Amino acid sequence: MASKAKTASGQHTIAIEGELTIYRALEIKSVLLELMGKYPEVEVNLAGVSEIDSAGLQLLVAAKWEAALHQTSLRFTGHSPAVLEIFDLCGLTGFFGDPVVIQSAA
Repeated sequence: MASKAKTASGQHTIAIEGELTIYRALEIKSVLLELMGKYPEVEVNLAGVSEIDSAGLQLLVAAKWEAALHQTSLRFTGHSPAVLEIFDLCGLTGFFGDPVVIQSAA
């Protein structure tokens, strides 16, 4: 997984870059589960996500549920246009509860 990671005082930040699709879902899932098992706070930067499909969306939903189940703070930040589009299409922006910056079309 092409990502940049930073750890500070119990928080771990990771950036997902490239496709968040069925072809990478298992790989990304294992990384997220490992991080949520190690750190009480995990932040996932989605700014580099170029494409996301239903498997990628299901992975984000499952990760949010898993974090809540294990009382881990999981935040998604830097939502790319592809991520914002699928969240909006499926009406899930509110489900994630993360601040979303909507960029102008210009």
